[in-house]
This record gives sequence, structure tokens and C-alpha cells, in this order.
Amino acid sequence: MSDVIVQVVDSHTGGEPTRIIIAGGPDLGSGPLSERLLVLRERHDEYRSAVINEPRGSDVLVGGLLCEPYDRSCDVGIIFFNNAGYLHMCGHGTIGLMSTLYWLGRVRPGVTRVETPVGIVEAELLDANRVRLRNVPSWRYRTGVSVTLSDGEEVCGDIAWGGNWFYLVSRHGRELQLRDWQNLSAYALEIRAGLERAGITGAGGGEIDHIELFGPAASGNADSRNFVMCPGGAYDRSPCGTGTSAKLACLAADGRLPAGAIWRQESIVGSVFEGSWELAGELESAAALGLLGVGEVATGPVVVPTITGSAWVTGESRLILQESDPFCHGIRSI
Repeated sequence: MSDVIVQVVDSHTGGEPTRIIIAGGPDLGSGPLSERLLVLRERHDEYRSAVINEPRGSDVLVGGLLCEPYDRSCDVGIIFFNNAGYLHMCGHGTIGLMSTLYWLGRVRPGVTRVETPVGIVEAELLDANRVRLRNVPSWRYRTGVSVTLSDGEEVCGDIAWGGNWFYLVSRHGRELQLRDWQNLSAYALEIRAGLERAGITGAGGGEIDHIELFGPAASGNADSRNFVMCPGGAYDRSPCGTGTSAKLACLAADGRLPAGAIWRQESIVGSVFEGSWELAGELESAAALGLLGVGEVATGPVVVPTITGSAWVTGESRLILQESDPFCHGIRSI
């Protein structure tokens, strides 16, 4: 890769940063987004590392490459990634994408169809910052799954799909406070390691790369608080869009939240997403399950979550990638 200028716009959604590449990214062809993701991973992964990793980025940052959509019914396409690799879908990132596009003058308030590698989502821009996201179909795969940690502690949780695979734990005995983020991070990583040792996966062998802990909300305007460990070892500052979607699928499966009712999910830093769900149609369900290469594996209804949150643009940059720079492609710690 010779010297390259990459144009990006940074934003944060509920405290969680997103960096969207708007120009200067690699040519991935014109195939489906799932194929283009593979091209990016296999042939151009240095772009991901250069944009996300130090010295230009950090472990907390989530990136997105803006693409022309393959599906002609869509307005834009997006491929998300972080320091560990590539994300199937990113809820906070899509909310950040919409505020970014509004900042650039490319969208106006209304519905934008966004193509992702795991399906089409609809993002309704309510104003410059607030976005209502209709996510990909979500469902609970297994419930009451036990895992043993290295110290012998037994943890029990649910496995659910919300655009990524999650292991959701409510009974853990930990207080979810930001000041304790290091201990919570270590605990969540221990859970993930325990899942790996036991060979516990999502449907079709999908890697469970997100761990989500729940506890009582710290404020009176939320139903619960969460702590979400992301694949690269950083915790989510936002309530996590795909994680909230997985939670909604579990609530629907347990009959704890009626269709259309609002669930307010608070993050570890105090930001809040509003979520609700509706039943997915038969064709929508079949397409979602088929895309993952699995059959009828839900232990509850396949639902379509709607997540509402806010994002703010924080900067515009021209990243300079000089081939002579020994850290041109980023410092890879994973």
C-alpha cells in the first residue's frame, strides 16, 4: 500500500465513538456486502488496522467503511470493524453513521435504508442527533446456559442474536458501576474464555464475542443498566444497539415485555437507548436465519427490534498513511 489519504468523520453515540471512512478506502468491488467484507478482511485488512489501532485510534473505537449498496432499494452500505476484526452489525455505529451523513448534508430527516453484511436495517433520522433504528431480526438461541470460570465460579446466562452473538447474564453478584470498569472487564473476559473452553457457541458455530451483564438502573428513567464487553477487550460506553436487541429478544421469549412496549436500557456511563420489538414476518425470519446458515433454532419468537438513541459528530480528519512510517498500518495488539 503506497501513501494514502483517508477521510473520516468521528462521532459518539451515548459515549461510544464511531469513525466512518467517507473517502480513501480500498476498492472492494460491487458484490454483496457480505462478499465485500471478506475482500476487506482478506486483502485490505491494513486499512482497518491503520484507521482503528494506535497511533491513530484506540481499542474503544469502532470504525465503518461507507460503501455503495448492492441492494438497489438501499441508500447506503456500511461495513463495521474494530481493533479485533469485523462486526456483523453495529447499532450504535449505525446511529453514528446517520448523524455523520446528516452533518455532511447527505441525508435529511426521514428513513434511510442501510445495507449491512447481515441484512438491511432502516434508520430514521428524527433530528440532527436522534435516530430510530429498525434492526435486523433477533432471537434467543439458548437459555440457562452454564459456564465454569477458571476459579470454579458457575455463571448462567442466555445466548441471543441481536446482529452479533451475545451471552447475557443477570445473576452475577457484581455492582455495575463505572468506577469498577476494570474488574467488570476482567470478569466479562473470564466468562468469554469459559465459553471458549467449553466450546459453547451461537447457532451454526457462531462465535459469542460479546458478553453482557445486567443490573438495576442507576437512574429513574431506565429499566436496567448493562455492561457490555466488546470483541476487542474494550467495554461499550453506549447501551449497545445489538446488545439491547438481544436483550429485547430474551424479554420477548420470557413474556416479560409485550410487543410495542418501551424498554429503556442504560449503559455503564449512564446513556440510555429506548427499545421495543415487533414480531418478524415469516419471510423476514427465514431470510435472517438462512443468512447465518442455521435452521429454526430460536427458543422464542424472532423479533424485529427498534432502538432509539442519539449521536453527535466530534470531528473530521484526513488520516495520512505513509508507507515509510513503521506504524503506518497501526499497532496490532490482538
